[in-house]
Formats: sequence, structure tokens, C-alpha cells
Amino acid sequence: MSVNELYTKYTRVWIPDTEDVWKAAEIVKDYKEGDPVLRLKLEDETPLEYPVGPKSNPLPFLRNPDILVGENDLTALSYLHEPAVLHNLRVRFLESNAIYTYCGIVLVAINPYEQLQIYGEEVINAYSGQNMGDMDPHIFAVAEEAYKQMARDEKNQSIIVSGESGAGKTVSAKYAMRFFATVGGSASDTNVEDKVLASSPIMEAIGNAKTTRNDNSSRFGKYIQIGFNRHYHIIGANMRTYLLEKSRVVFQAEDERNYHIFYQLCASASLPEFKDLALTSAEDFTYTSLGENIFIEGVNDAEDFKKTREAFTLLGIKESSQNSIFKVIASILHLGNVEICSDRDGESCHIARKDVHLQHFCNLLGVELQQMEHWLCHRKLATTSETYVKTMSTKQATNARDALAKHIYARMFDWIVEHINLSLQTSTKQHSFIGVLDIYGFETFEVNSFEQFCINYANEKLQQQFNSHVFKLEQEEYMKEQIPWTLIDFADNQPCIDLIEARLGILDLLDEECKVPKGTDQNWAQKLYNKHSSSAHFQKPRMSNISFIIIHFADKVEYQCDGFLEKNRDTVYEEQINILKASQFQLVADLFSDKDDVTPAKSARVNVRALKTVPKAPNKEHRKTVGHQFRTSLHLLMDTLNATTPHYVRCIKPNDFKEAFSFDSRRAVQQLRACGVLETIRISAAGYPSRWTYPDFFNRYRVLMKKSDMTTADKKLVCKNLLETLIKEPDMFQFGKTKIFFRAGQVAYLEKLRTDRFRSACIKIQKTVRGWLQRIRYRKIRKMAVTLQRYGRGYMARRYADFLRQTRAAIICQKQCRMVRERREFLRVRRAVVTIQAYAKGMFTRRIYQEFLLHHKAMIIQKNVRGWMQRKQFRRARNAAITIQCAFRRMHAKRQLKQLKIEARSAEHLKKLNTGMENKIVQLQRKMDDQSKELRTQNEQLQTVNTSLGSEVNKLQKQLELLRSEQEDGGQVRSLEEELEHLRKELEEAHALRNKMEEEHINEKMDLTQRVDELERENSLLKSEKEEMNRRILQHSKSTEEEVSSVSLQSELDKERERYQNLLKEFSRLEQRYDNLKEEMSLNKFQPGHTRNPSNQSSLESDSNYPSVSTSEIGDTEDSIQLVDEMGIDKAAMDISLFMKLQKRVRELEQERKKLQLTVEKMEELAKRKGSQSRPSTSEQETADLAYNNLKRQELESENKKLKNDLNELRKTVAERASQNSSSNELQDSYNLLLSQLKSANEELDARKEEVLILRTQIVSAAQLQEKNENILSLNTTETDSTPVVNNSKEPVDKEEALKAYHGLCESKKLLEAQLQTQSRQHKDELEALHTQIELLKGDIEDKQEKLSYMMSLSPEAQVEYSVQQEITRLTNDNLDLKELVEKLEKNERKLKKQLKIYMKKVQELEAAQAAAQSSRSKPELIRQVTVQRKEKDFEGMLEYNKENEALLVKTLINDIRPNNVSGTVPCLPAYILFMCIRHADYINDDQKVESLLTSTINAIKKVLKKNNDDFEMTSFWLANTSRLLHCLKQYSGEEAFMTQNTSKQNEHCLKNFDLAEYRQVLSDLSIQIYQQLIKVAEGIIQPMIVSAMLESESIPSLAGVKPMGYRNRSSSMDMDADGPTSYTLQALIKQLGQFHNIMRDHGLDPEIIGQAVRQLFHCINAVTLNNLLLRKDVCSWSTGMQLRYNTSQLEEWLRGNNLYQSKAAATLEPIIQAAQLLQVKKKTSQDAEAICALCTALTMQQIVKILNLYTPLNEFEERVTVSFIRNIQNRLQERNDPPQLLLDTKHTFPVLFPYSPSALSLEMLHIPASLNIDFLVRV
Repeated sequence: MSVNELYTKYTRVWIPDTEDVWKAAEIVKDYKEGDPVLRLKLEDETPLEYPVGPKSNPLPFLRNPDILVGENDLTALSYLHEPAVLHNLRVRFLESNAIYTYCGIVLVAINPYEQLQIYGEEVINAYSGQNMGDMDPHIFAVAEEAYKQMARDEKNQSIIVSGESGAGKTVSAKYAMRFFATVGGSASDTNVEDKVLASSPIMEAIGNAKTTRNDNSSRFGKYIQIGFNRHYHIIGANMRTYLLEKSRVVFQAEDERNYHIFYQLCASASLPEFKDLALTSAEDFTYTSLGENIFIEGVNDAEDFKKTREAFTLLGIKESSQNSIFKVIASILHLGNVEICSDRDGESCHIARKDVHLQHFCNLLGVELQQMEHWLCHRKLATTSETYVKTMSTKQATNARDALAKHIYARMFDWIVEHINLSLQTSTKQHSFIGVLDIYGFETFEVNSFEQFCINYANEKLQQQFNSHVFKLEQEEYMKEQIPWTLIDFADNQPCIDLIEARLGILDLLDEECKVPKGTDQNWAQKLYNKHSSSAHFQKPRMSNISFIIIHFADKVEYQCDGFLEKNRDTVYEEQINILKASQFQLVADLFSDKDDVTPAKSARVNVRALKTVPKAPNKEHRKTVGHQFRTSLHLLMDTLNATTPHYVRCIKPNDFKEAFSFDSRRAVQQLRACGVLETIRISAAGYPSRWTYPDFFNRYRVLMKKSDMTTADKKLVCKNLLETLIKEPDMFQFGKTKIFFRAGQVAYLEKLRTDRFRSACIKIQKTVRGWLQRIRYRKIRKMAVTLQRYGRGYMARRYADFLRQTRAAIICQKQCRMVRERREFLRVRRAVVTIQAYAKGMFTRRIYQEFLLHHKAMIIQKNVRGWMQRKQFRRARNAAITIQCAFRRMHAKRQLKQLKIEARSAEHLKKLNTGMENKIVQLQRKMDDQSKELRTQNEQLQTVNTSLGSEVNKLQKQLELLRSEQEDGGQVRSLEEELEHLRKELEEAHALRNKMEEEHINEKMDLTQRVDELERENSLLKSEKEEMNRRILQHSKSTEEEVSSVSLQSELDKERERYQNLLKEFSRLEQRYDNLKEEMSLNKFQPGHTRNPSNQSSLESDSNYPSVSTSEIGDTEDSIQLVDEMGIDKAAMDISLFMKLQKRVRELEQERKKLQLTVEKMEELAKRKGSQSRPSTSEQETADLAYNNLKRQELESENKKLKNDLNELRKTVAERASQNSSSNELQDSYNLLLSQLKSANEELDARKEEVLILRTQIVSAAQLQEKNENILSLNTTETDSTPVVNNSKEPVDKEEALKAYHGLCESKKLLEAQLQTQSRQHKDELEALHTQIELLKGDIEDKQEKLSYMMSLSPEAQVEYSVQQEITRLTNDNLDLKELVEKLEKNERKLKKQLKIYMKKVQELEAAQAAAQSSRSKPELIRQVTVQRKEKDFEGMLEYNKENEALLVKTLINDIRPNNVSGTVPCLPAYILFMCIRHADYINDDQKVESLLTSTINAIKKVLKKNNDDFEMTSFWLANTSRLLHCLKQYSGEEAFMTQNTSKQNEHCLKNFDLAEYRQVLSDLSIQIYQQLIKVAEGIIQPMIVSAMLESESIPSLAGVKPMGYRNRSSSMDMDADGPTSYTLQALIKQLGQFHNIMRDHGLDPEIIGQAVRQLFHCINAVTLNNLLLRKDVCSWSTGMQLRYNTSQLEEWLRGNNLYQSKAAATLEPIIQAAQLLQVKKKTSQDAEAICALCTALTMQQIVKILNLYTPLNEFEERVTVSFIRNIQNRLQERNDPPQLLLDTKHTFPVLFPYSPSALSLEMLHIPASLNIDFLVRV
């Protein structure tokens, strides 16, 4: 292309600028060759004439199209030059906040000086397994590329991180190692990855320091090799260090610090373990205070020191070794404070006596003080013949001291690195490794010394290796595509390297000068001038003779020769080293021991020292110069790097002020030139940097084709024809096998042609549309003019009419106004006249009123005086009358009182008083008569019964006599009589027992109904309390809405379920790990003997073994006690639950005993008080008490004898029956139940006896009283008949009557007292019960008040949460108690029914046997035999098997079965068969069989799932069967909650003997584990399909645009098969989901569980899609949003088609739907920002901003999202409390619920196919 075609109007260019380096401009006039000036316009519309010359000032660089700005890869730019690279980095860094950018194989990392949320574990998971270039540039992408190439090519890899200080090298290397530790974590428990990461804080502490450019600058280079085994798990690591900056130990520039460890140790000096170090603040030490600032903003040295010590401990360095290290570090600080004083001669020096710091230095290192003090000021000179000791000047001694400090620190640094490597070593063989090189970048300062020379020398070597590698990759790409290429010329820096390291080079001359005894820096500089002045890369400065210039690949650097020799020698006097070697501390001696003298590894722990010092040759280690050592280690490093595949990370420092997201273009260009990024660009530009695949090129540039070119189907041929017509120069492009290669600028030219084509088409469309719009506008204007004229004329007419109307109205208004004015004047005058008249009339009237008032007051005074005088006279007369009346009445009352006293002494009064008592006695007599009548009737009934029995006995005797006469054998008759009597007794006993059982059953039923009523009342109370609590909660949380509370409750419940299921997941993982370890142990060593299966043990850890007596059979505590007594302690101890019940019962009995004892004591005290108050001692009372006691004793003895006889007979019968049938436990249970019933009957009998005895005593006492009264009456009658009435004889009669009446009263009083005592006892008991209830209620109220006060102190949200938690816990506890009580009552009821049936059967059998005996006597015996045919039994839905066939059953139904074997049968057939076997074991009451079968089933299912851990069909099959078995155990458990939907036949099939609730819990946990495995398998299948199906495949054809992608999808960065990488479509993903759904549905899995599984898979689809969208710039476009919305609608349609839309699966897609909408909406105005904030509720602020930053227009007609718009969005979303993480958690699992779903299938109707080969099962 010619210049005339490129530099045309509207073309944008870059021109140089002094401030911004490059400035953008636009051409305003076409340029023609030969023009001296190029007319430009700057971005601020300023015109500019840019001079152009063929030599001095060439044409400016062209700008890339806007579509290419902000690209992930710099090589994707069409114009590859410095301004384009700088602008692309600037745009990405400032506008998109993207700190990473690719430049071919190099990752450019810009330090943001801010913490970014892009390094979490979810980001690592997102980049893991992805090809480099598929995602946005990231350090994790480079690490993943290295890890993948290591695994695929089985070749070692290296990641080279370089950059200047403060660019972020250390952080980048740290994140790369974190990626390897996460992705390639160790398979064992050694935690090698943690140790690798733990080495970072240690190396930062001892190797990093604060500089003027960086607060955490690495002052050494390191290369860390991370070793992997054959499975690519980390097994160890190794670290190599390079060129530690030792001079920093003794000198720091202003505002810099020493190494961090010194300040960390000083900050922690106050700790007790560091008191021996004698440290203070860092300001007190010379070596730490030279920089004048010991603090770093935002850094806590004490906290960092804790992390350093934790890292030491994690790496296995002992506490003693750590303390020794800290002593060495502290000794260095003390050594720096040693004061060296000059002597008078100036050539010698000394140390002040008792120098504290020297003493501390010697004590900490364990060396002799005198020797160290001597050799710090003296040195030894050795010649061939003699050895001299020479003094040193103060300067020489100070330099020697500083050299010693540097040497000690360097040795300690090497020792720590060596021990870190030892802790990271492994005995396992290393298969491959990945090396991470963190090394200094190119450095140039105002004063450059030996350190900068070595650093730049290392960068020259690395740049040479980098250039050759990039060149090699370019040539490989061309060869692979089979295109002709010429050798690309790149700048080879080998001459510069030879200048430094070749023979007689700079380093050789430096070493040679160091060997000269009196060599100086000036002599060395002169040698350099003489030797290398002719070299092209060496220059001598004009104004200096002690410096030289080297022309490096990056820049010219001037080095000052001062100090080169001293730093290269690194001189340390051997006498000082020998003193340190003789240290009493082992670690200090080991630091300075020669490597050649180290003992072998086997005897490394033995420390052997010679008694005498033996002279030896000087150590070779000390004679090696620093330059020689550095060159050797650098050559080793380059050999290592050349043997690996390198990956490059170039760190850039954006500014020198450490400001977040601030970009200094001059500093950035300087670093880009130095780190080789621009060299990479130059190499790429020299070849074919732009590459397009044929389909992408066709889709992008088909607008430039003609219709005739589109006829051929071969796109490759079409592309060739198009390019040949568009680009005339054939050298500008090449056709490869799969790609088209373009020279630099050709893609921009094609983009220009495409833009011109679009522009011309747009102009034509605009022309047509504008003409049409103008015509429409003209018609509208003409129509509007006519309309305006019409309306104008009408307006003028209406205006004139209004004028006439207003004139008439004005006249009328004037008339009315005048009238009103005159009328107002008239009314004012009239009002004044009326007012004057009113005031005059009022004055006259008030005068008349005053006179009348005076007369009236005088009359009132006269009236009151006359009344007072009359009242006074009346009171005097009334008082006199009252006095007379009182005197008379007193006299009359005295007479009446005297008469009443006389009457009170007479007997008639007593009779009147006793009339009430006689009535009571009459009532008692009537009761006694009634009871006597009842006794008579009972006696008559007994007599009739006796007569009837006598008649029967006579009849029988007669029959016996007849039989004796008929038969001679008399013994047979006796036996028949005895048998008859025995049968009669048994019949009577059976009838009595039957009646008693019926009565007890009725009573028990009544008790149960009462208890149920009580429970219902309690339940209603609980409900009312719950409603009250809910009301309070609503009052406290009025601000919160109901939806929010329900959502919070649901989320809390989900969190609890999730936490529980995560624990289950962890439990299954640990169980799996335990199985693996056990397998390894079994392989390593065989231990004889029987051991328990670990999986069995793990699955039944929480399950209790079922003993021979199940707790479900025990109805109450007394039965359990008796069973324990009968079983024995050994057997009973096996059941822990039974033991706990007994303990609980014992505690209850103890409490009842204490209560009874307290009541007895209270009653005794009351009795004593009553006895002390009144003790009636009458003979009648004593005789009544004796009678009462005798009757009670006789009755008790008779009843006791009867009960004992009955009990003994009953025990004998039960024992006989038990001996006949000892295998079953039914009689044992009946015996226990009968004993408990007998106890209750005895208690009731005692109560009835008490009542009868009381009545009898009342009858006896009443009879005695009656007799006495009759005697008294008879005596009275005789006396009245015989003698006349005399006053003296009346007195004794009255006394006797009074005495008898008194005795009667005493008897009645006694009875009343007894009744009152019983009532008082009852009342006291009730009162105590009420008191206890009140105390309980008080405690409950206090607890509630405390909770209420605590709840009031919380926030409203916390109040709701706390109250709901309290309510849930209370209701659960109450429900558990009620459930336990109801279960116990139901068990007792079932047991009583069962016992009643048994007794009914026994009674029927006895009656039948008696009838058969009678019939056998009456009927003759049968002569022939009769066969009795048995009726066929109905199938009860049970399967019987032998115990020996259990293993075969498990093997057939679980281990060997496959889903396709039972595909044509009932779903979940194995679960039904297993449950039918469990039912039979329950039916025969075999607990061991039930336990063994369930345990074997669970373990076998676990083994099958472990064996098929990646088979979705098998996992789904066993999830369905396990859940069905769980539902069967619930459905047939006999619990009412699970029986509501059962049929009557299914209720008959319920389990009879065992409660398998604990096994239900085990099966529930197993189901959760299987569900989690199912989700894991399904996610593993669909996860590789998600990105391709949702983001990359074109569901809507020809919608997506194509952009140039640079190095993306290169062959070196992805796995390429013969047919290319695998891609999936949306239909493939939906098809896979359909397969999952069909498999789960065919296996009979519950629809609720299927819905939850689909919801989890949709969450995975959403998370993976959104995470990739957030990490890929190429898919953040409008077309991708359209494709994504279409894809999500297809997924929603699939949910509706399979009736899964209600499973909340569609809600999980809400974030990705909103992301698609965000890509499609407008993004310009503030209204758009408001709409986006209202739309994207499911996305966090970080996600919204990230998508807006990544949004990329596909063509130049679409505008980018401005930075101001993004800032507006951020400001609007600040109020959101979004989590800080950017990506979604792909491993998040929703808590699963297994709702109860009973089966409608009847077990007796189940058909078992013969193909299962389970013929050993018998249908029952």
C-alpha cells in the first residue's frame, strides 16, 4: 500500500510528546508524497502542522482502529509499535482496571498498588483446566499453562518473573506458587504445599527490605523448584538464592530500612523469651536507624514476626534453633553499636572498656570477649617466613566490623535457606518440576555500583535466552503452517555478554586486580580503558577516569568504579572467623564451618572436636570472589532454564509514588524497553504478527466481497480471491494450512476498507432517509400553516366580542359601586344614633335595680334571725325527751337479762341444742339400716348359691354312686371327680380373670383417653403460647416484613441443613480416606485374627446394637426392672437405653420418697400439736380404736392369704406354660404385665379395705350409741312413772343426759376429724403440687424475662433470629417429649390388646377343652382315622431366608445387580425385596437377623458406590433404592404420622417388634452421601460442556462478530487432537440433561429429589458460565448477550417441558440472565445507570462493574462504556452490602431434603422375576 492510501483524511496517528511520550492526533488533509508538512488536529481540536522529512522526521505512527484498543494480547494489534503498546496498556489499566496483558508468550503485570479480589480460590478453580487465552490474562493462566504443559509434554517448566524494585515480582511469584499448591496439592497428609507457601514469609523477613521504590523489595534473587510425582501432586520443593545485598546490613540510604527481621525482632523484644537478647527499639541501633525511619505505614512488625515464627514451626525448625537464629540476628545489631575509639597516633584503635554491646555480642554468640575485642582492632599478616600482628586504624576496624556483620548475616541467610530446603525435601522420586524465578530486573540509578553491574549482567543473559525462545516459537509456528519464511533478524546481545564474562573481560580483569596485593579501583579502570576501548558496547566517560559505560540491550549505564574491588573480594579476616568457629553454641559453629569438613550424614548428629588446633590451608571458599561465584551460579541457572520450557512474567511499576491506578507513561516506556516487551513486539512485527483462521476471516470481511464471489462453497478459496483483489503486494500476507498470516498494518488496512464500505452504505441509507424525512416535514409545515391561519382569524373575532362585553360590564360595575357607597354612609349614621340611645336607657335601668336589691337583702337577714331562734328552742325540748327515754329503757333491759339467765340454767335449752345432732344420728342409723339390709340380701344370695351348689353336689354324688354301681373300678371315678372339680375351678378362675381383664382394659382405656385429652389440652396450651410468642415477635419486629422473616427462616434452615450435609460430606470423605489407609495397611502388613469391617464400623458409629430384649417391648419402668432381674446384669448391661431408663426411674422414685417423707414429718408434727392441745382419754374412744384395729387386721390377714394363694397358683401355671414354650417371649411379657396389674389391683384393694373398715367402725360406734341412748330413755321413763317430780331429782338426770350428749358429740367429732384430716391431706398435697407448679412457672417466667431482656438489647433482625431459634428449640423439645409419651402409650395399648387376645384365646381353649372332655365322655370313640386338611394361607408380603444365605442375598441384590437387569420390573425392586426380608425377621422377633441384614446392606451399598464412583446410572439407581428403603421403614414403622396414607392392608404389614428409627437415620445420612456423589458425577460430566455450549456455540447463526485474537488458541497453549479441540453445542448440553432426567425418572427416584438435583446442576451451569463471562473480555459483547439470553430461554423451556419449573432451578439462572440483559441494554445516560441498578439485583456491584469494564464493541459503530458511566454505577451501588468476592462458588451445594413419599404398592402383590436368581427366598 502506498503512503497516499494510508495517510488520508480522518486517519489517526501518534506524534511524539515530551510529557506523555506519545500524543494522539488526526489528519485533516490528505498527505501526498513529497509534502513537507502533515496537517493534523489534536484531541482538543488544536491544529498542528507536523513537519515531515525523508531522513530527519519520518511520518508518524498510525493508530489502530478502536475495535482493537484494549485487547488482551498486544500482538493482536494491527500496528505493532511503541505508542500502540503503551496506549493499549494505559487503556486497560486505567479504564478497565486490568493489570494483566499478554504480549505473545509474555504476561505483562502492572502493579496496581491496591488489593484486588482476583486471587481467591474460586478464581483458581475457574482458571484450572483452561487453555491460555481462553480467559482474561492472569498470573493463574500462566501457571496453569506451565502445569498443563508439564503434564502433557512431560517436560520441566519454568516461570521467569522479572521487573524492577516495586513492580510486584515477589507477589506474582507468590500467587503462582499458591496456584500450584491449590491445583497440585499433595495426595498424602504431609501438607507439602503448605510448607512451600510457608517459606514465603520467612524469605521476606530475612531477604526483603524497604527501599525508596518499594516497601517490600526483594534484595536477592531466588529460584524455587516445585517437585511433582507421576500423578502431578506436589511432593517437595527446593530453593536457590542469588546475590544477597549484604551491604544493606550495615548501610541504608535515607528513608530506607534494613531487612525486616531486625525490626520484627526489636518490635517483639518485650516478650519474655527474648529478654536475654537485650534488645530495645530499632532506633537505638546503628544498623537499623541509618534510614531515619524505622516504620512502614500499614505494617505491624510484631504481627509479621508472629507469622515468621509460625512459618518456622511449620517448616519443622525447632524452637531451640529459632532462638539461636534470633540470637545471631540480635548479635549483629549489638555488633553495629560497638564503639571503636581512635588512639593518639591515628594508626591504631581500641574498644572502650566494658562495652555493653560487645559483651552482649559475645554472650549471644558464645565466644570469648578478650579475643574478639583484640581481633576487632588488630589483623594478622602472614609471609613465607613469619606472621605479624598489625594494628588497624579506626576506619579499617570499622570496615572490618561491618564486613564481619555482613558475613555473619550472609552465613545465617544461607543456613536458613538450606534448612528450608531440607524441610521441603522428600524421599519420593521426583518425576518433574516447575521452577519459579523471582529475580531483579534491569536497574539504572544516578550512582551505579557493583550490585547494579551484576544485576544487569544477569538480565543480559536472561534477555538473550528470552529472544532466542521467542524467535524459536515464531519459526515453529511458520513451519507448522507450512508457509515460506525468511530468517528474522533480532538484536543479539552476545557481544555485550562477551564483554562482561569472556576471557579477559570485565569480570576477569576485576578478579585479576583483586589478586594483586595493592590493587585499586583506579588501576582496574585503566586496564578496562586499555583493553575494551575498541568494543562497540564499552565507552569511557568524557569527564571521569574512575567510571565506565556499558551499552546494554535496554539502555546505556555508567558504573562508578569505587568499591568494586572491595565488594568483589568481600574480605573477612580469618582470625575473627576462627573465633566464631570456636563458639560454644553448636549452630554458630556450624554457620562458619567449612563445607569440606562436614561429617557424613550418618554421623551428622555427633560433634567431634580436636583437642589441639591443627594448622591448615586457607579455605577455598573464602578465596572465591563474589563475581566468580555469581557467574558460576548464573551459568547453572541458565542451564536449568534452557532445559525447561520457560514462561515469562514482566512486572511493570506504573509510577514512583505508589499511587493506586496511576499511570506514568515515561516510567512505563522505560520499563517496557528494559524488560524486553518491545523487543517481543519487534520480533513479531518483523514476521506475520496478525493471524486469522479462514472461517473467522470470511465472517468478518465478507462485506468486502461481491455476490459472485459467494457462489463457491470453499471458504478458503473465497478468502484467497478476496485478498488477491484487495492487497496488491503478495508479500503482505501468506496462506497457511489453517490460518492467514498478515504483515503489520494489513489488518488495519482491511478494517479501513471495511469501515469505508460501511460508511458508504451508511451515507446512502442516510441520504435516502433524510430526503424522505424532509418531504414529510414539508407536508407537516404546510398543513400547520393553514391551521394556524384559521385559528388566528377566529382568535381576532373572539377578541373583539370580548371587548364589547367588557365595556358593558364596566358601566354596570360603576352603577353598583356608587349605590353601595351611599348606602354605607346611611347605615353608619343610623348605627351611631342607636348606640347613644342604648347607653342612656341602660343607665336608668341600673339605678332602679340597685334600690330593689337593697330592700331584698334586708328581708333575707330578718328571715334568718327568726329561724335561728325557733330552732334553738326546739333542740332544748328534744334533748330532755331523749334523756327520759334512755332511763326507762335501761330499767326494762335489766329485767329481761335477769329472766334470760334463769332460763339458760334449765335442761330444755340443752335439748334444743342437741336437736341437730339427733338428726345426724338418725341419718347414720338409716345408713346403717340400709347397709344391714344389703348384708342380709348378700347373705341370702350366698345361702341360695350354697343351696344350689349343695344340690349340684348331691346330684353329682348320686351320679357317682350310680357310676360306682355300674363300674367296679372306683379309682377312675375319683380321677374323674377330681378332674371335674379342677376344670370347674379353672373355669371359674378363667371367668374371673376375664372379667378382671375386661375391667382393667376398660379402666386403662379410660386412662388413655384422659391422657390423650390432657395431651390435647397441653398441645392447645403450647399452641397458645406459640401464638403469644409469635405476637411478641411481631411486635418487636414491626419494621421487618413477613417475606423477609420467612426468607431468613428458610435461609437459616437451609444453612443448618447445608452445615449438616457438609458434615456428612466430610464424614464420607474421612471414611473414604480411612478405607484407603486400611487398604494400604493391609497391603503393607497382614495382621491375623478377626477384625471388624471399618466401613461397617463407620456407618454404625452412632447406632446402638439391638440386644435380645428390645427397648420397644418394654412398656413401663417396673417391667424393665423385672426384666433386668431375670436377664442378669451382664445381659442387661448391653442395652444402654434400658439402663438410662432405669436410672431415670430410680431418680423419680427417690424424689417421690423424699416428698412422702416430708409429708409424713409434717403430719407427725401436726399430730403432736393436736395431741398436746387436747388428748381425750375416754374408755369409749379406746374401745372404738381397738375394734377398728382388730377388724382391720383380720380383714388384711384373710385377704393376704387369698392373694398369696392366687399368686402362687398363677405363677405355677405360667411357669408350666413357659417351660412348654420357652422359645417365645410372649408369656414372659404377659407374666410381667400380669404382675404389674396385680400390683395396681392390690393398691386399689387396700384403698377399698380402708373405706370398708371406716364404715364398719362407724356402724359399731353408732350401734353402741344407740344402745346407750335406749338405756337412758328407759331409765327416764321408769323414773317418771314411779315418783313425782321433785326439783332436787332433776339435776342428776340433766347431768347424765348432758354427759351422753357430750360422748355422742365426741364420737361424731372424731369421725368429722378423720374426714377433715383426709381432706386436709388432700388439700395439702394439692397445695404442694400447686406450689411446685408455681415455682416451675416462676422459673420459667424468670427465664423468659431474661431472654426477653436479652432480646430487647439486640437489633431487630437479631431479635427475630434469636426469638425464632428459642421458639424452635422449645417446640422441638416439647414435641419430642409428647412424641415419647404418645409412643409409650401406644406401645402399652398395643401390648394390652395383644395380651387380651392371648387371654381370650386361652379362655376359649379351656372352654373348648372342657366341652371336648364332656363330649368325649358322652360320645363313643371314632374307629377310623380322619385326615385334617390345612387351609391355604394368604401371602403376607414377607420373604423368609436362612441366616446362612444372607451373604448370597446381599451379593445378588446389591453387589452383582445392574440397573438394566431390573429395568422392566417395578422401580426400586431391590429395596422392596430387602424390606420384605426385614419384615420377616421382625415377624419372628429375631433382632440379630434384622441388625445383621441392615448392616450388611448399608456396607454393601457403600462398597458398590465406591467401586462405581463415576457412574451416574449406578449412583442414581442406588440413590433411588436407598431412599425407597428409607420410605418403607417409615411407612411400615407403625407410627401414626407415617400411616395416614396407607391402606388397611398396608397397616397390617407394619413392623411388630422393633423400632428401627436409628437405622432410618443411618439410611438418611447414606442417602445424602449418595446424592452428593450423584451431583459430583453429573457436574463432572457437564462442566466441560458448559462454556462451549453457553458462550461459544452459535445458537443463533451469524450473530456473533469476529475479532482478531493474537496469540490466543495457539498450538502450544492448548491440547490439540487431530480434529482440533472438542466443542459442544447447547443442544448437546440439553440432551445430556435430558439423559440425566430420564435415568433418574426410570429408576423411580422421587420427583422432589429429581427437582433438587436439577436445581444443583443449573446452579453449576450458572456459576461456570458467569465466572467465564467475568474472566473473558472476548465474550462480553452485545451479540454474546443475545446468544446467552436465547440459551437460557432454551434451558427454561426444557424445565417447563419436563415439569421441573417449580423446582427453583430457573431461579438459579437469574444472575446469568441479568448479565445477558446487562450486555444488551444501553449504557450512556444516568437513566440507563438507574435502570441497570434496578435490573441487576442478582449481581453484585463487583460483577456489574467487571462486566461493564470488559464490555467490548464488535465494530466501530458501537460505542464503548465510558469511565464516568462506570463510576456513576459504582456510586449508585455503594449502599449495597454485597460480598467482596467476584466469582460465584461453583462448589456450593444446596441442602437436600428427602420428603416422605409412601408407596401405593402392596407388598403381597409384588412380583419377583426369576432372572434375579433368588430362589432361596420363601414367600410367607
